Amino acid sequence: MTETITSIKNPNIKNLIRLQQKSSERKKEQIFVLEGKRELTHCINAGYSINSVFVKRKLIDISELPLGSACRVYEVSDEVYSKIAYREGTEGVVALVSTPSHSLASLSLPENPLVVVLEGVEKPGNLGAILRSADAAGVDAVIFCDPLTDLYNPNLIRASIGAVFTVPCAVASSSECIKFLKDRNILILTAQLQDSKLYYDTPMNCPTAIVMGTEATGLTNLWREAADAHIRIPMLGRLDSLNVSVSAAILMFEAVRQRQK
Repeated sequence: MTETITSIKNPNIKNLIRLQQKSSERKKEQIFVLEGKRELTHCINAGYSINSVFVKRKLIDISELPLGSACRVYEVSDEVYSKIAYREGTEGVVALVSTPSHSLASLSLPENPLVVVLEGVEKPGNLGAILRSADAAGVDAVIFCDPLTDLYNPNLIRASIGAVFTVPCAVASSSECIKFLKDRNILILTAQLQDSKLYYDTPMNCPTAIVMGTEATGLTNLWREAADAHIRIPMLGRLDSLNVSVSAAILMFEAVRQRQK
């Protein structure tokens, strides 16, 4: 059964906006906001539980989406949709989705995994871009260590174009992640300028974790000391670093290149 909502003062709309705006509320309720038909399709295919869907009246056929019987469907007016839409061109659908577990224990890695670890990377756009590259490179997992940004920040989801749902993700402290990697004999390669060698001179065709830090401060000493090798990208201009999402993509695809030999 579909319910119609025509007022922005409707409690369901107020709750949706609150979840959009506050990471603390998303964490408390274990629900996040998802916008766009493409992203919702990736989310459903990844097995996420869809709590409720808000569709713009007369714009989308909800029968096209394989929603579970427990999912509540609301048809909203143009005025209401303009209030809840986070961006333009999202095909008239916004959903509330239950947040799954993102523990290290939930990861299922293959025999020769390629893992990306991000320590304290904050900007949602960079995180989303890294996930998008991770999907393209067939990365087996992305682990967010000591994150400063909610994994389901609307800007992160948008920048990832749904890769947050296609790439297995985990959230952990750096110390937990280091133990996880070492227990599985996964080579730890830290991207850093100091005491490092060129990335293409470093073998990545074995179980490998590429570890990236922030552009401003890089990685903490915890990772530098835990690393099996330090790697860098050659900088031939006047600047000493690349955007972290660009650096991550370069290193991921070097691993891909080596594994395809």
